[in-house]
Amino acid sequence: MNTKATICVLIPHYNGLEDLYTSLKSIKEDIQVDVLVIDDGSRVAPDEAYLDSIYNFGNMKLEVLAENQGIEHALNTGLKIIINQGYEFIGRLDCGDLNHPNKYRKQLKYLEDNPEVMLLGTWVRILDESHNYLYDLKHPTSYKEIKRGMRLNSTFVHPTVVIRATIVNQVGLYPTQYSAAEDYAFYFKIIEKFKAENLPELLLDYVNDPNSISAQKRRTQVKNRIKIMKAHYNLSFYATYGILRSCLLYLLPRNLLTQVKKVVYNQKHKS
Repeated sequence: MNTKATICVLIPHYNGLEDLYTSLKSIKEDIQVDVLVIDDGSRVAPDEAYLDSIYNFGNMKLEVLAENQGIEHALNTGLKIIINQGYEFIGRLDCGDLNHPNKYRKQLKYLEDNPEVMLLGTWVRILDESHNYLYDLKHPTSYKEIKRGMRLNSTFVHPTVVIRATIVNQVGLYPTQYSAAEDYAFYFKIIEKFKAENLPELLLDYVNDPNSISAQKRRTQVKNRIKIMKAHYNLSFYATYGILRSCLLYLLPRNLLTQVKKVVYNQKHKS
């Protein structure tokens, strides 16, 4: 396409071509949505011509990094490119996760109707690695609840988020000192200055992949999450409880936590 969309979706990729293809094919929109794939030094980089052939809803761009630098550096490379190209909105999607139809159209419509909102996530369906349904994850929707909830954990699912590109100049890029928790640190910076919300609609299937960064670097992620909580600490109950809660989570195995979440969320939605 010769025209440029108002939104560019940033997808980092590392050694997961089939997951990348699956995620690209899940984007089905009534509006133009451009995509930027950042390959983080994979053994086999994606072929831009092939990516372009399987994506039909906007312009496809590929940037290949010479060596693996880590997802936070890949994301920052992507942010810089998208901002320099003048896009109004920046979306996110991770390899393996699946958009529902017109996800970005719905988010952009909400952002256009609510210009004070600078970051907008959505609710998600959680699937296991075989794409079997586990539970629905419905994070808080209001800014007040989000600010309180961020003291406990991230109140956004990273691959659902759309932000206004202009805020990056004010909050900066993804922090690089918090491996596997760069998104949590990034959101904390945003919500301290700008209004953020979640759209109360299930618009993405999030695959709970045992090979994901969250799984492979779980203890590193929780440890860095605690560091972020301490960096933003105040004397509130939630700030203190959040640190203590994360210390407990650090000790529990991931499989047990997944089962607990499945029971808790399913019971919550039945009530």
